[in-house]
Amino acid sequence: VHTDIMKTQALKQALDKYKFDAAFGGARRDEEKSRAKERIFSFRSAQHRWDPKNQRPELWNLYNARKAKNESIRVFPLSNWTELDIWQYIYLEDIPIVPLYFSAKRPVVERDGTLIMV
Repeated sequence: VHTDIMKTQALKQALDKYKFDAAFGGARRDEEKSRAKERIFSFRSAQHRWDPKNQRPELWNLYNARKAKNESIRVFPLSNWTELDIWQYIYLEDIPIVPLYFSAKRPVVERDGTLIMV
């Protein structure tokens, strides 16, 4: 309920009120099942509906950002990144990490000698 009211509905209201063409997000395909079908350019109808079966192909990093009237686009530039990609980028660019990020333990499982965060 909180996510729908505070994030989803607020985003839809802002897109309607200010007529933004696109909204940028940081979702990645490896985070959860529902995000796995998102494209880097993910088109929404005038009613903000998303049809995963009716998305444009994104071949060889070529993106068609042409939108129809009243459509909006959700743009996920990190969509194809993994968590490891994120941590490597943070390390290579020497980006400081907010200590609050480490304030809670994350669940980890071991599979074939590899630690996997869940």
